[in-house]
Amino acid sequence: MRFFIKAAFWLTIVVLLLPSEPSQQGQTAQVSPLEALGAAQAAVEDASGFCERNPDACTIGSQAFQSFGEKAQYGAKLLYEFLSARFTGEAAPVATGSIPAPHKPGRHTLTQSDLEPAWTGTEPSYVPVPPKRPL
Repeated sequence: MRFFIKAAFWLTIVVLLLPSEPSQQGQTAQVSPLEALGAAQAAVEDASGFCERNPDACTIGSQAFQSFGEKAQYGAKLLYEFLSARFTGEAAPVATGSIPAPHKPGRHTLTQSDLEPAWTGTEPSYVPVPPKRPL
């Protein structure tokens, strides 16, 4: 949530600093940056007194944000468990009432006999070299 507020603030600053289209300059009201800043400060002051004027709306809003935060924490927990199970190779814990994932073949399925080398002969001590060809 804090990210969105910061992003909206900086986008507003960028839009305020952008020049307007030359053909539209005479048609729009000319507002100086200081007047716009004063209007923004007045809006912030008005918003800070919102809870004093509407206590029921603030109570419901805080409950909604609390519910949103709990859902976000639970979603992050599920995502963490899924990713950790995916990358460690362990079975993911299945939430109650959900459909279990289909069985996928795992890693490390070789037996001990598969790991043993197939040929166990001795290395030859002498390797014959072909004779040199005449030039």
